[in-house]
Amino acid sequence: MSVDGLWIGQVAMAALMNVAFAFAVGSALLGAWLAKHAQAKVSPARPAWLRAQRSMLTATVVLVLADLGWLLYQTASMSAVSLPNAFSMIPTVLARTHVGYAWCVAFVGALVLLLTALSRPTGTLRNAFLWLAVIAIAGGKASLGHAVDGGSMSAAIGVHILHVLATAVWGGLVLASGLAVLPALGTSTARGMLIRTAMQISNVSIVAVLFVLLTGAFNGVRGSGGSLSAIELSTWGHVLMLKLALVALALVLGGLNRFSALPRLRRTASTMDAHTYTNLLYLEALAMLGVFVAAAALSHTAPAFAALG
Repeated sequence: MSVDGLWIGQVAMAALMNVAFAFAVGSALLGAWLAKHAQAKVSPARPAWLRAQRSMLTATVVLVLADLGWLLYQTASMSAVSLPNAFSMIPTVLARTHVGYAWCVAFVGALVLLLTALSRPTGTLRNAFLWLAVIAIAGGKASLGHAVDGGSMSAAIGVHILHVLATAVWGGLVLASGLAVLPALGTSTARGMLIRTAMQISNVSIVAVLFVLLTGAFNGVRGSGGSLSAIELSTWGHVLMLKLALVALALVLGGLNRFSALPRLRRTASTMDAHTYTNLLYLEALAMLGVFVAAAALSHTAPAFAALG
């Protein structure tokens, strides 16, 4: 692995893809939960619902642009050419490489997700296309990583798809709620909706975290070849430890919210406890941004077992 401008560009675009995808998934979930309470224009849930729709649209636009940027950097890296010269090589990469096929799946999914964000925010057909697009994006993203080394139809791919989906749900709920949606429920008239939404976020996040940890453990053992020394001595292992530290920080902050701030908020419904909850969620969102950046660097670093032979 060579840390040069192309590698940095790939990691930056991959991190942006991770964050945008998660933000879109989290916003879609929050929008669905708030929809039935936000139909009346004077509903306290309506401002948050509108924010969820806007954040989903913004995230999907960023995802499409980040996908295009990543393809350009990846093409330059694969073809060993400069960034301007990579444009002419893109058709070859798309038509003749596994990376091109996987990217097309993820990109088509991103375009469908963008179309659903532009459409009416309700309807069974719209929701079906939305979640099919999410699965397609997760499948394409998983096939762009190291999991494909075991084959395009391997168990490693299936586990990694599940990991990408679970991470998008957990991280997306934290990012979208902490940075965009829940601040709109800060008024006292919206306190009941804040508590109800916070409980939904907490319950779904617990399930997602369990899948993240289980699938992440599988990926970690696979990437290290089951060797602790490989983790200690490789760049991949060092990046993995950084990612795990950030995940642990996010878990601690989420645990404080789940077992301390949220029960207190449910008892008192006070403004102070509401601020405590949203502030902890904001800090968890910042930690989650670091997790997604570390994940992008990890996916563009040779696995420990390969780096050490």
